[in-house]
Amino acid sequence: MYSSLCSSEICTMRPGLTNGSYPENQVEDTSWLDRCNSSLQGLAQQLPWSRQPSFKKIVSAIDHAGQELSALSRLELTSRVKKLHHNLYQQGLRHHLLIQSFALIREMADRVLGMRHYSSQLIGAWIMIQGRLAELNTGEGKTLTATLTAATAALAGIPVHIITVNEYLVCRDAKLMSPLFTALGLSTGVVTADMETAERQTGYNCDITYCTNKQIAFDYLRDRLIQENHPSRVHKRLATLLDLKGRKQPLLRGLCFAIIDEADSVLIDEARTPLLISRECNNREENKLYRMAMGFSKLFQKDRDFQLDQEQNKVELTKDGRTLLTKMCTEAGGVWSGQRRREELLCQALAARELYHQDHHYLLANNKVVIIDANTGRPMPDRSWQRGLHQMVEIKEGCAITAQRETLARLTYQCFFRRYLHLAGMSGTACEVSRELWDVYGLQVQKVAPHRPCQRQSTGAQILADKDAKWQAVITRVKTITKTDRPLLIGTRSLADSEDLSFLLTQSAIDHQVLNARQDTLEAEIIARAGHQGQITVATNMAGRGTDIPLGPGVAKLGGLHVIATERNEASRIDRQLFGRCGRQGDPGSYEYILSLSDDLLKQHSRHGILPLLTRTLRLKLPLMKSLGHFSLRQAQRQQQRRHKQLRRDLLAHDAQLGKIMAFSGQME
Repeated sequence: MYSSLCSSEICTMRPGLTNGSYPENQVEDTSWLDRCNSSLQGLAQQLPWSRQPSFKKIVSAIDHAGQELSALSRLELTSRVKKLHHNLYQQGLRHHLLIQSFALIREMADRVLGMRHYSSQLIGAWIMIQGRLAELNTGEGKTLTATLTAATAALAGIPVHIITVNEYLVCRDAKLMSPLFTALGLSTGVVTADMETAERQTGYNCDITYCTNKQIAFDYLRDRLIQENHPSRVHKRLATLLDLKGRKQPLLRGLCFAIIDEADSVLIDEARTPLLISRECNNREENKLYRMAMGFSKLFQKDRDFQLDQEQNKVELTKDGRTLLTKMCTEAGGVWSGQRRREELLCQALAARELYHQDHHYLLANNKVVIIDANTGRPMPDRSWQRGLHQMVEIKEGCAITAQRETLARLTYQCFFRRYLHLAGMSGTACEVSRELWDVYGLQVQKVAPHRPCQRQSTGAQILADKDAKWQAVITRVKTITKTDRPLLIGTRSLADSEDLSFLLTQSAIDHQVLNARQDTLEAEIIARAGHQGQITVATNMAGRGTDIPLGPGVAKLGGLHVIATERNEASRIDRQLFGRCGRQGDPGSYEYILSLSDDLLKQHSRHGILPLLTRTLRLKLPLMKSLGHFSLRQAQRQQQRRHKQLRRDLLAHDAQLGKIMAFSGQME
């Protein structure tokens, strides 16, 4: 449905790049029949008997091409790279040139970095150069794998974006791999949130640019504003030719070739949130409304006047609540006289009070409300909730009210990433969402066998009646593990839980370190120590993506890192990411769940009355109750996954409808 570039298409694209155009894929609306056909293709790829390509010949050919390279001097190797660069630039990504390129890059990486690509990494890179998504087990070295694909495309003259989920990984990966790219004659750029426009342009003008999904999507939106949203290449060339002096130059050179690290997080988890570029506007009157709404909300009682829909994360007024609000607004006038607007204001105020909690959904930093990303546990200082919700949370916490924003441009990740001419990705956890990745992005997921057999073992699961019992079970388990001197990683879903557990560990005189949104600047230092003997680390999901916890001396003989998950996440993929911190690259490691029936996921998605029943029967230690509790938690997780998938579908449908409405003006954003 959204095909990637073949070799010849990449070749014909290159002259346009040098002439200053802004290449991108123009996604066309497809018919119902085409969408059904594409969906069936995606389903067929998932069937167990579907034919998977064999990469033995590819690996064998790369090995054969690399045999003579080991005898070459560094100068001779550099000469080969220059010749390859010329051939790739002239002929494109031909099969025989890809073989030569992979062999040369592997040899250069061995000499410059002291790292030699494994067969599994060669296969993963080959999958990505074909425009697919490679599922490589956690710890297989995705950072090094990407260098093969990125450097090959860059040697062909194609601007490459390596996109990942946070700036810690951006800076780390660029620093680690830039010596290799430099040895290949390629420039490496980095784009981070604190950079000015000129620095960003310099970063994007490099052959290979490391950046986050958020930064590049916003920079693309800024380019669209500069180009007045003209999607046509003719419009863009005319704008460049006719207005070179007075017009701001775009930040990017187009959307040519993207490699997305942690692709399921970027393309699936982040896809529920649209991206907005906005500007401050005069909102004194709006702030008065928000304060009034927060004042009114204090007079409304839960269950009598309003009900909380935990699953949908919203507030619904009852009949009594609407009647009470009408009486309260009789003399208020203005917008309070309109039923729809006053109910929306009150529901937002009630949501700010009842559904959004400090150290779960946000933290306070320098007297400001900073949102915590639910998937990564990281602070998001430049993100805000819409329609007055953010301002009402600020009122609740007694913070200064930030200015209301007027939306200038809007874009979703689903729309943005389909505009790349060549889209590829890699992740340790993509199979669960392979159907959606194909339906939305045209990305086929291919699993790569690990370089060494995985030795990660499950040590079982516990389920307790409430959180107090759960934390005591965790403390007991920690004391048992520490006797063996093994390092221990304990995963929590929220900042508050990580600090509650830290307090209990301190009370028990257990030394440990904490990694959450308050310690994000110390992440590298904390992670570096987490695999050493006797080290105990309590972490939110910050320690679940892209972080390699190296084992200290002698730890492998002790059994490796042990991971405890204290709650199920909203998706089983995120649980797998946490457990993937142990047992990497064939190292030993183990993991377990310690859960409770009062965990947020079960409270939000359990049917009315079943949770108290489960709690009572579990305390009575009736047969099968533990199994039933685990089943209920798994079902709650699946229900949340289905809900989030529906939200992404609705957002995609909304984008498609918006595109049709705005088509007459030539604007999409």
